[in-house]
Amino acid sequence: MIEFIKGRLTEKNPAYVVIEANGIGYLLHISLNTFSQIGKDENVSLYTHQVIREDAHLLFGFSTKEERSVFRSLLSVSGVGASTARMVLSSLGPDEVQQAIAMSNVSAFQKIKGIGAKTAQRIIVDLSGKIEKIELAGNQPGGVLRQEALGAMVTLGFDKAQAEKAVDKVLATDNNLPVEQLIKLALKNL
Repeated sequence: MIEFIKGRLTEKNPAYVVIEANGIGYLLHISLNTFSQIGKDENVSLYTHQVIREDAHLLFGFSTKEERSVFRSLLSVSGVGASTARMVLSSLGPDEVQQAIAMSNVSAFQKIKGIGAKTAQRIIVDLSGKIEKIELAGNQPGGVLRQEALGAMVTLGFDKAQAEKAVDKVLATDNNLPVEQLIKLALKNL
């Protein structure tokens, strides 16, 4: 619902920040990773994820889309809630989470407060294919651009496999296109 919040940082501590945007103070729960990346900037912009529970509406803030993507992936694992996912991202960076999953490093997750052997194994099993694709796509030339274009095309109703082929064909010739242009060219290849 809320993609990001941009405004003046009015309060900052390792667990949360308060950002004032147009006279409204938003409390965003953050990881230590985001806390360190914010630095001493007065004006900040954080990507958000909203969690709605019976007893609360919570906003979580992230310095990068990749961190938010890993957070959302962690939430898809049974037994991992928002607090646990935030704890994982406070202990490990998004790239370290991906690496731990790729190498089936159960002990990396067990070192995190609140995660036992079963939960650590479940994270690895549930995310072994999912999270690697997210991270690797971000590291490829045009990776983030590719993900945005694919997301848009799938939302428009196109088959994901066909959309991937069309987008990859366009990116093979030029990976510095704006996302709108990439989608238009990919649609011509379908």
